[in-house]
Amino acid sequence: MWTEDHRRAADRRGLRYPSDLTDVEWELVRPFIRPAKRGGRPRTVDVREVLNAIFYVLSTGCQWNAIPSDLPPRSTVWDYLDLWEWDGTIARVHDALYVESRERSGRDGSPTTAILDAQSAKGAVKGGARLIRPGTMPVRRSLAASATSSSTRRACC
Repeated sequence: MWTEDHRRAADRRGLRYPSDLTDVEWELVRPFIRPAKRGGRPRTVDVREVLNAIFYVLSTGCQWNAIPSDLPPRSTVWDYLDLWEWDGTIARVHDALYVESRERSGRDGSPTTAILDAQSAKGAVKGGARLIRPGTMPVRRSLAASATSSSTRRACC
């Protein structure tokens, strides 16, 4: 059931884009963003704006080269996203916010039960990565065994 607190938290009026971080949201995420490295050039980009650009792309589905010009350049945004994926920042933010949202709703921080139905299990097998046993090579098919190759050869000669 929606309360007045929910409505205030979901209100995006006053933001430049609906995907921009509110001050409260930024305060939740900010501790997970590492400071600039010591000894190099000082960081000149506003990391909050980088996050706003990432959320803009995610919420609108726009192409990277269509990021509005009032957000940081796409190369900067992409580099930060790549760095944060590599160093685990995205995973840490996700995990912390996931636990906090569960605790706010009165549940345990980590789920104790998972539900797996037959459709999910079948889909996972079909879409999963192909595993090759160590010490074996994948089977190679010869061109002679290919129907396309043999039909092309007959048509040409």
